[in-house]
Amino acid sequence: MKLLTLLTFFTTTVSFGQNYTSYYLGNTSDVVTSPKGGVCLMGGATEHDEAMKWFLQQADGGDVLVLRATGSNGYNDYMLNQLGISINSVETIVCNNASASQDAYLQQKINQAEAIWFAGGDQWTYISYWRNTPVDSLVNKAIAERNVVVGGTSAGMAIMGKYYFSAQNGTITSAQALTNPYNSLVTVSDEPFLVNQHLSNVITDTHYDSPDRKGRHVTFLSRILQDYQAVGKGIACDEYTAVCIDTLGLCKIYGDYPTYDEDVYFIQPNCELPDLMPETCVTATPLTWNRSGQALKVYHAKGTPFGTQTFDLNDWTTGTGGVWEYWYVENGVLTQTGGTAPDCGLASLSNMDDMLISVYPNPVSGNEITIDNLSQFNWIIKDLHGKTYSTPSNGIQIDLINLSNGIYLLNISSDKKQEIVKLVIAR
Repeated sequence: MKLLTLLTFFTTTVSFGQNYTSYYLGNTSDVVTSPKGGVCLMGGATEHDEAMKWFLQQADGGDVLVLRATGSNGYNDYMLNQLGISINSVETIVCNNASASQDAYLQQKINQAEAIWFAGGDQWTYISYWRNTPVDSLVNKAIAERNVVVGGTSAGMAIMGKYYFSAQNGTITSAQALTNPYNSLVTVSDEPFLVNQHLSNVITDTHYDSPDRKGRHVTFLSRILQDYQAVGKGIACDEYTAVCIDTLGLCKIYGDYPTYDEDVYFIQPNCELPDLMPETCVTATPLTWNRSGQALKVYHAKGTPFGTQTFDLNDWTTGTGGVWEYWYVENGVLTQTGGTAPDCGLASLSNMDDMLISVYPNPVSGNEITIDNLSQFNWIIKDLHGKTYSTPSNGIQIDLINLSNGIYLLNISSDKKQEIVKLVIAR
């Protein structure tokens, strides 16, 4: 009986469907565990073992599903036998075409997984195969209802944010993007795909050190502001680094510093500025996003073997072990200088009729803001194009549930004075 159990546990199968190939290793009986959730973002070269151990631990001994569109079973033995983390099985399903998303077997395996890993490849293939199909719907349901942990490397990381570089027309270099932010290769999408709570305003980028991708990532962020009137933020990994995000939004940053110089970046438009917009972001013209050399605030941290450096995605301010930088672009040239942490938590207006008015929180991460003494004044909310929004209030709080992420202007006035506060909604 013990021998039979051992053989069952190490069962290896390869099955071929018309639309997919499956490679299975482990216990053939499905188990149901209590996964711990979270997201693992990996930079695109060899997997970082400690970060992958974190990912597997979040599966709570359950079943791991690897999704890819090329390649074979390289992850199976690595995850099941080489890292020392107890899991029930690893199955790699290689989708041969878009029709695989309609296959009942693939859908069943998503529903049974406690962890889902997206391998490297071509993100446009993933997007064109799985967006608006049962695959992304079931993965999102698994995250929301079963607390399944997800992760990916290279293209698998690139599809994790609300905003993503789709590579629909091919890849693009930093030089190309900075020279013309509306180059046809700059394909930045916000069409719903994968939904992760702590990546709801994020666009990721990978292979950050080979080749250098800082300039194109900044261009992506400028396009999010320009095209969607939204404040996007960036998470970027060098090739051998990883960012593991728990369900509370705390990041652990993995790499092999100081043996190797391995970096991770958390990038955001500078919320302290009165105007966040790029000065020049138009077709066939080099990008300028300068704002007196302070257009973007960037938290730059080294990845360490056991993830001792951290960053908090709840406030995008609190970190351990890293440094703050300013990034800005002038006529297509990106510059990085020393910077300071953002200070955008509370916007206080000057005395209007000898009455202090405070607006908080700002940036807005929820669905309402509180404004002291609001009932004493008139107020309206407009976007940067001048469109006025009708939002209910109870005399103290304004309900913003119907406003999407982006930048708005809150105009508060009395008979004697008028004040305008820039609201940043970044859920």
